[in-house]
Amino acid sequence: MRLHRVISRISVSLCLSSMLVLGNLAYSQEADIAKYPQRPITYIISVLPGVPADLACRLIVKEAEKSLGQPIVLLNKAGGSGTLGPSTIAASKPDGYTLGFVGQGPAFAVPLLEKVAYHPVKDLNYIMQFGINNFGVYVRADSPFKTWQDLIAYARKNPQKATYGTTGVTSLHNIVTEQIALKEKVEFSLMPFKSGSESQAAILGGHIHFAVGDLPYPLVEAGKIRVLLVFKDKRDPLDPDTPAFSDFGYDTPFPTMLNVVGPKTLPEGIVKKIDQAFHNAMKAPAFIKGMQMLHIPPFYRSSRELNEYVAQNYALFSRIFKEKGLIK
Repeated sequence: MRLHRVISRISVSLCLSSMLVLGNLAYSQEADIAKYPQRPITYIISVLPGVPADLACRLIVKEAEKSLGQPIVLLNKAGGSGTLGPSTIAASKPDGYTLGFVGQGPAFAVPLLEKVAYHPVKDLNYIMQFGINNFGVYVRADSPFKTWQDLIAYARKNPQKATYGTTGVTSLHNIVTEQIALKEKVEFSLMPFKSGSESQAAILGGHIHFAVGDLPYPLVEAGKIRVLLVFKDKRDPLDPDTPAFSDFGYDTPFPTMLNVVGPKTLPEGIVKKIDQAFHNAMKAPAFIKGMQMLHIPPFYRSSRELNEYVAQNYALFSRIFKEKGLIK
């Protein structure tokens, strides 16, 4: 009996101690959220410097740090088919001090085709979306291919002779291009490059017939390249003369996003603060003007909407790859 009372007292004491510790931890986390951010934030850009996605990220980060009251340090981590950045973000401490941009390939395609150090749905928290990337097919301005139909006609008559460049075999650009080729019953020849800038250099140097990837509008405006097709369901209002998927009956999905991403277990309070700061940044005149110059339309999705969007498209490409026999 006496032993039972002692054990009961010890159990009560341990329970009270545990509750006190948990209460202190909860209070500490709430205090950290209330004070966030207290030091500089690192924003990892998962592409090379100078490409449109990189420039767009720099535009919004410059405005967002004004609302957050702390500097945001930009760090380009390209490599591994765009998976180096997401891997770093996923493995970071969920305190809001490591954020970044994760592109559509590393979110929807590459993890299904290659072994990577993260799961795009289970390990990442997609905080907000601020734009839609422009991708498509382009040629040198003096190319004999004046239209997309011209290029397809050449490829039909000359199997495997039409060469193109893009960022790797497992890039979403290449996967979509291959699906279009199947629909058109043509065969292109891929020349993979490490970056979009390398594809651009190959086009300008006359080493390939066409390139697929970020549309370099400064080169378009300079009269050096011509866009034949945009990877969108409908024509871009900023470029209404260039055909899109719907003009040719293509139903291949090509989801794109410019975003702010953190580790999965990031506290909701910090997610809301980051979302609000970056959403406010989208209203800044400098951001709006910069995006217009890049020909990138601003587009907002909240954390809930963007996480659902990523999960849906990851499942969609998983199904597509299984149907094509690319994965089991």
